[in-house]
Amino acid sequence: MTVSAPLTRRSPRSRIVAVAVVAAVLMGVAVAYTLHAAQRARSADTMSAFGLDAGQLYFRSTEAGAGRVARRPVSGAAARKGARTTGGPSCERFYAAARTGLCLQRRSGIPPKAYAVVLDARLREKRRIALTGIPNRARVSASGRMLSWTMFATGDSYAGSSFSTRTSILDTRTGYLVKNMEEIPLTLRGRRYHAPDVNYWGVTFAEDDNRFYATVSTKGRTYLVRGDMRKWAATALRENVECPSLSPDNTRLAFKKRVRKGTSDPWRLYVLDLRTLREHPVAERRSVDDQAAWLDDDTLAYALPGEGGRKSDIWSAPADGSGKAALLVPGGSSPAAMR
Repeated sequence: MTVSAPLTRRSPRSRIVAVAVVAAVLMGVAVAYTLHAAQRARSADTMSAFGLDAGQLYFRSTEAGAGRVARRPVSGAAARKGARTTGGPSCERFYAAARTGLCLQRRSGIPPKAYAVVLDARLREKRRIALTGIPNRARVSASGRMLSWTMFATGDSYAGSSFSTRTSILDTRTGYLVKNMEEIPLTLRGRRYHAPDVNYWGVTFAEDDNRFYATVSTKGRTYLVRGDMRKWAATALRENVECPSLSPDNTRLAFKKRVRKGTSDPWRLYVLDLRTLREHPVAERRSVDDQAAWLDDDTLAYALPGEGGRKSDIWSAPADGSGKAALLVPGGSSPAAMR
């Protein structure tokens, strides 16, 4: 007679343990897949078909290859034909100088995520910094050492009064990161100034990588400030200056000046002589809400709402106030000329 072995019953505890083990394994697989997919998406966003080369104008394309960095020669026959090379990294804002690029990215989600991505001379990712807010301004010093970016913490326009910004500075040589410029001691009208509504934006660096200029706003007014990295101090120089941009020879600042009250076409592009502190408007008469870039010591480039349904176009104008504005790149923003 054959005797059957008794059935072994699992205890409730053992079943719970088994289910937990299976769940842990599945969770690990899901996490690994998610991380792998995120890494692939990041690599795709920062891959580039070209690098940073002298004589090229880099910009964020808003038509062919929309959202990615493109380039074309600054001058010459190819520039006049409007030929562009696409296939750069995906950025909301972009700037580059020397052998360093800065790409501000934004990813959808709840909540949305943003990053400052430092790029090397081949536009490959070197460092990634997680941010909060909406990418707004990006700058790299002439040497490529100092980087700065501004994020809208609340609001998405400088035209109104209900906005808040967060501006950061990164020293790529030392790795030191200033997460929020609001920590810098500010001198206004000869006195140390404190206020809860202080906002900084639009940093531009001098050639010594120590001195910088920026905009500060408080009590409904904007000021041009000059800062010192080593002393970690900032002093307000004059009122009604926004988004300064220092010329390659470090003698002038391009900036947007509020010439009308309200939110309809409030600004005009000006240039300030830092020696005499005299200012003059440039030939562009439309309202420019951008941090202008210098193509060379004589020419400015900036973005305006696009023509023919394009999101934005890049225009240029002589810095001395002469001549007239000219369309430089249809379907582009964030211009940066590599000299």
